[in-house]
Amino acid sequence: MGKVMWKAGTFEYPIPAAMVSVGDMDKSNIITVAWTGILNTDPAMCYISVRPNRYSYDVIKKSKEFVINLTTESLAYKTDWCGVRSGNKYDKFKEMHLTKEKANFVKCPLIKESPVSIECKVKKEINLGSHTMFMAEILCINADEKYIDNKGAFDISKCKLIAYANGGYYSLGKKIGKFGYSVRKKKGRK
Repeated sequence: MGKVMWKAGTFEYPIPAAMVSVGDMDKSNIITVAWTGILNTDPAMCYISVRPNRYSYDVIKKSKEFVINLTTESLAYKTDWCGVRSGNKYDKFKEMHLTKEKANFVKCPLIKESPVSIECKVKKEINLGSHTMFMAEILCINADEKYIDNKGAFDISKCKLIAYANGGYYSLGKKIGKFGYSVRKKKGRK
């Protein structure tokens, strides 16, 4: 058996399922995005892509900032709900019983229940067709201390992050290796 050819589409999975908070502490919204990722190391940069007809699109265009909040198994329902409901009609923080936390560098609230919240400042916008990509500098990463290990590193295995793939949400599995493990010398070997 071989591979089956499909027409071009969005099939580079899995990708993060993130709740992006926008606005300020008084008037805010949450948009669920899967089109997000890292662009650069120095300076640290990421992106989100948003359809122009989404309520949060104009908020981001005006404020030039947002917060990417990573999601977990326990947040899966809320993540989906925030993605299918419009911020024009609902206060998503209130409806989903999510807690706003003050950010360090942006006016957008963090989502307290998220294990990691990434504060971002838009540096460039690119209209790609169906979506506009907001390229942003990462100003600060806020990690819940209960997920920090005894060496001061974030332990991703403790928080049960979820990913999005082909219309579904999936739990991330166990760690199977560490960057460079394939070439690292084993103890006792020279």
